[in-house]
Formats: sequence, structure tokens, C-alpha cells
Amino acid sequence: MSAATSSAVTHDDPALARLRERILAAGRARTPLAICGHGSKAGLVPDDARPADGAEPLDLTPLSGISAHEPSELVVTVRAGTPIEVLEAALAAEGQHLAFEPPRLQTPRARGRGTVGGMVAAGLSGPARMAAGSVRDHVLGVTMLDGRGELLSFGGQVMKNVAGYDVSRLMAGSWGRLGVLCEVSLKVLPEPVAGLTLRFAMGQAEALAALTGWSRRPLPLQASAWHEGVLMLRLAGAQAAVDAARRELGGEPVP
Repeated sequence: MSAATSSAVTHDDPALARLRERILAAGRARTPLAICGHGSKAGLVPDDARPADGAEPLDLTPLSGISAHEPSELVVTVRAGTPIEVLEAALAAEGQHLAFEPPRLQTPRARGRGTVGGMVAAGLSGPARMAAGSVRDHVLGVTMLDGRGELLSFGGQVMKNVAGYDVSRLMAGSWGRLGVLCEVSLKVLPEPVAGLTLRFAMGQAEALAALTGWSRRPLPLQASAWHEGVLMLRLAGAQAAVDAARRELGGEPVP
């Protein structure tokens, strides 16, 4: 276990106890609650998941910290209120990363912030999704509070751990509809040994055709983006594979 750890979420956890009391009190008073962390994705919440008028904030930021990190097992368990940057820094210290690249929005309100709970609840992934999969593909287990203040756990810390409904992965992209996410276990991956971004000047149709062809070949493709006549292609993997792909594909290297 890494040094950057705190105790896991349990019934006697003070931060969790306060959340449960808020939920129970709101239930008795029939007062709606708005689950929130940094609020960086407030503008993206779907209409059917938006808090009701007059909803009181249910702040999850006190429920913060890395509960467990097993670098050799490629698994990390994190509390929902933990800033994404804190998790990424802890993983980077072990040469690991969140392979789905959670986006950090740069709007005036977001300012690049975001919590792990919001990351999972929003279900947003970055450019590497094409190669590594989405947030949902990396969720192994969750602990959550339901509308009655009951603490529920689903999944675990390995990939093949599901019997019955796979509620853990349903939490990804749920925007708080199913309950309050308190803790999540995620699969992490080693940072690629080498990486390189190539630039190609080509139209949209040409870019789509090129990407389709390249995806059928054993190339270390990690991400791509086309905009206004320019295709950006990111390679990542073993140094020899990246070097070979660069020689084969051509293009202009981007610092």
C-alpha cells in the first residue's frame, strides 16, 4: 500500500456520518438535495438529473483522500470528494495514470478543477478513450449512500467480481440519479514508456479514411483529433513501437 492513504469509508467515518444525517434530515423534511463537489461540471448536467428548485447543497468535498493504492495490483480506491489532481499526482509518483484521461474543464467556473466523484458521475473521458476505454470500463467497485441514508457497496477491487446487477459501472455517467457516490475503486495503468504526437495536413474525409486504415494495423495509436484541416495523432507505448510508427506514418512531430 502506498504512503498516500487514509482509512476507507465505513459507517463510523465522521464525514460519512454527517452526510447520512443530512440525507436523513432532508428526507424527514422532504427537502431536495443537490449533490456537489467542486461544481466544475454544473453546466453539463442533463435536464433530468438537475436538482429540484430549492435544493440544498450536499457537499462531498470533506469526504476526501486516497483510501488504498496497490501499485502492483494496478488498483486505487478513492473517496468521492478527492480532487482529481491529488489522485493523479499520487498515481504519477508510482508511474501510473488514469488511462481514460478525465477532462479538466477550463471554463471560468471550472478552472481546471474537479473531484473523483464528479469524474465518475459525469462519465466523461478524454482523447485516449479510443485506446483505453471509458470511465465505466475502469470502475471496479463503489460505495454509495441511497436516499434512505443506507451505505451500500458493489463490486470490489478486481475486474471479475460481479454477480447480479453491475451497479458499480452504472454509477459512471449517472449524474447522481442512483445515489451519493462515496468511494470508488478504479483500475489504473502504467504510464506509457514513450509518447509522440504527429501532425498531418488533410481534409476530414481523408483523415477519417486514414484513421480507419491505421486502426486495422498494429500501431501504438492512443488518441486522435481533427480540426480545420489538421489531423493530430498521438502515439504511446514502447519506445521501439513509437519510433517504428513514426517512420511508417510520417507526419510532423509536435513538441
